[in-house]
Amino acid sequence: MSKPSASKPAYPAVFSLPDGFQPEGIAIGPGSAAYFGSRGTGAIYRADLRTGRGRIINQGPGTPSLGLKVDERGRLFVAGGTGGDARVIDTRSGKVLASYQLATGTAFVNDVVLTRDAAYFTDSANPVLYKLPFGREGALPDEAVKVPLSGDIVYTTGNNANGIAPTPDRKALLVVQSNTGKLFRVNPSTGVATLVDIGTESLVNGDGLLLEGRILYVVQNRLNTLTSLSLNRDATSGKVVRRLVDGRFDVPTTIAPFRDRLYLPNARFTTTPTPTTTYNVVAVKRH
Repeated sequence: MSKPSASKPAYPAVFSLPDGFQPEGIAIGPGSAAYFGSRGTGAIYRADLRTGRGRIINQGPGTPSLGLKVDERGRLFVAGGTGGDARVIDTRSGKVLASYQLATGTAFVNDVVLTRDAAYFTDSANPVLYKLPFGREGALPDEAVKVPLSGDIVYTTGNNANGIAPTPDRKALLVVQSNTGKLFRVNPSTGVATLVDIGTESLVNGDGLLLEGRILYVVQNRLNTLTSLSLNRDATSGKVVRRLVDGRFDVPTTIAPFRDRLYLPNARFTTTPTPTTTYNVVAVKRH
């Protein structure tokens, strides 16, 4: 019997992150490169999904790195949490290409989405989106633009606007409000938010979002649940079609796709972090 080729990638369904890392965000691509941000130090860790092995490429500013997105130019956009900032990092060198102070005072810059012409960041503490409008050939701007949120979204105690994704028709943005469990369709130009009709369903503890076609995946972190919604084209309404609970989930926060899998880092919010606390990433099959 012939032995399996040693060079064939394993693509492990579970792999470890550095001890004490405190992961939150994930971004994947180009290829099998995956990026993770630390909510403790803001460090950025790059892993190869073929092996699960990786290394720190940026030590971080000492403030959080939360939501992440990577573009086709190899730029990693980082939401800075309580630092009130956003950073853009070169995935090849790990160097910071640009840094933006989005807010002063209390802030929680939580997640980011990339559209054709801009990056948009949510702030769970302040009713505003921060926009980085791209110039020619994706050039980064000198400063961010604030887009105040209004309409149906009302901020209250706890984490408000969190995960963000495009609508299926790419004409608006979807934002989940973690503390109320509501989903909103937001006009990116005006910031007016309209409640998405999902019936009596709740997306409480909604964190990272991923849109594929008309399916919106919502990571409900402390519920250890990955919820799938089927949306209409303009995302004015949606229906929950699946709730996945996996025994390997330990407060997953965000989600990114690769091939036939979806990858989620376990943030372990219910475990007191120490320098030796273990963290990992789990993959589930797309359905």
